Amino acid sequence: MIQDLLIITIFPACMAFAAAMDLITMTVPNRIPLILVVGFACLAPLIGLSLPEIGIQTAAAIGALVIGFGMFAMGWIGGGDAKLFAATVLWLDPQSLLVYVMFSGILGGALTLLLLAYRSYPLPPAMMSQAWVSRLHHPQEGVPYGIALAAGGLIAYSGTPFMAALGT
Repeated sequence: MIQDLLIITIFPACMAFAAAMDLITMTVPNRIPLILVVGFACLAPLIGLSLPEIGIQTAAAIGALVIGFGMFAMGWIGGGDAKLFAATVLWLDPQSLLVYVMFSGILGGALTLLLLAYRSYPLPPAMMSQAWVSRLHHPQEGVPYGIALAAGGLIAYSGTPFMAALGT
């Protein structure tokens, strides 16, 4: 029962918190990927993932971290997004990983287009008093890509061994 509660709480809560924080502050706090890594390390053996399966998922996460930091170095995403990407990949088996990358890319593109449209219109004066709304509207700010990463992660999570282990 506690295992089931952890399965339906840790990953989804971290994804929701990461998306909210990125929207409001344009940062993903380091504690979110850290919680995801520790949560995976605790839950993976409990749901019966074998050492080779854990190794494959860990190798994929390390690869994702390298790719993420390459994208960060190019200025395409923030450092928090790179860490969130890698920590999310850790929770995903190979089939779910493909779903994650596909949906995160599609949702990230849609988010970018929506944000560009939002920024092309003047901000109503009543909304200018909200610092996060004003910052999000500023054309020099980036895209809070953690929202797309979190949404893609939540979509992909439904097909993971963690969700399959619920109730067993």
